[in-house]
Amino acid sequence: MHVKDINIGNVTIGGDNPLVFIAGPCVIESRDAALRAADGLKSVSEALKIPLIFKSSYDKANRTSLDSFRGPGIDEGLKILEEVKSETGLPVISDIHSAEEAITASKVLDVIQIPAFLCRQTDIIIAAANTRKPVNIKKGQFMAPADMKNSIDKVLSTGNNDVMITERGTLFGYNNLVVDMRAIPLMRQFGFPVIFDATHSVQLPGGQGSSSGGQREFAEPLAKAAVTAGCDAVFMEVHETPETAPCDGPNMINMETFRAIAGRLVELNNLVRGWH
Repeated sequence: MHVKDINIGNVTIGGDNPLVFIAGPCVIESRDAALRAADGLKSVSEALKIPLIFKSSYDKANRTSLDSFRGPGIDEGLKILEEVKSETGLPVISDIHSAEEAITASKVLDVIQIPAFLCRQTDIIIAAANTRKPVNIKKGQFMAPADMKNSIDKVLSTGNNDVMITERGTLFGYNNLVVDMRAIPLMRQFGFPVIFDATHSVQLPGGQGSSSGGQREFAEPLAKAAVTAGCDAVFMEVHETPETAPCDGPNMINMETFRAIAGRLVELNNLVRGWH
C-alpha cells in the first residue's frame, strides 16, 4: 500500500521513510520546562538518529474538570513553541480548538493538530487545511476507522493533500479505552500516514473523578503492536517528572523511558519492514 510522503520541517513521514516520533509534554507548563523537554528530546533524536517532532499543547480545552490546568494560552504558548523551534531545530505540533485559531497557529506550527473530540468539526478542519500546513486529525474515541475517510476528504476538498490520521484508542465501557490494531492498516488504505498515540491510548478518561487516570506501563507493548501493524509514526507524551505533571501525568513517560522505548521501536520497525 503506497502512503503519501509528507514533509514537516526536516522530517518526512509516510512511504518508505524511517519511523517518526512525535513527543513532548502534554501541555506547556512554562517556557523553561518546554525548552528543557525539547533539549532532552533533541538529544535523544540525535543519539538514536530518529526523526522527531516536538509536541506540546498551548491550551488543553477539553480537560475533565473546570479547575484543571489548561496551559498558557495561544499567544504565550506560540511564542514558546517558536523559541523551541529556533533553539532546537525541531518541527512543532500543537492542537487548535476553533477555526479562528488556525491562521494564528499556522504562523508558528509545522503541523496543525485536530483534537480527537473535534475530528468531525467541519469548520475547524477546513480552516486548518486552508493554512496549507500539514494537518493531523486524531481519530475520535467514538469513531470507527473507516469513518475517518470523511475527515480526510474535508482536508482534501481544500486542495491540501498533506493529512495524517492518529489512532488513540476507542471508548470501551466507562473510563476505559481499547486499541483495535486493525485500525492502522485499515486507515493506511486511505493512502495517508497513520500515527499511533501510545500514551493517550493508555489513558483512563475521567478515571480519577475530576481528572483522567492512566496506565503508562502498557504504552510500550501497544506501541510495539502498532509498529508491527505498520504505523508511520509513534506519538508519546514525555515529561521530566510525570508524577508531578498537571496534565495527563498517569499516562506520560519520562525521558529515560522514552529513549529506551524509542530505541526498541526502531529495531522492531526495521525488522518488520524487512518482512515486506
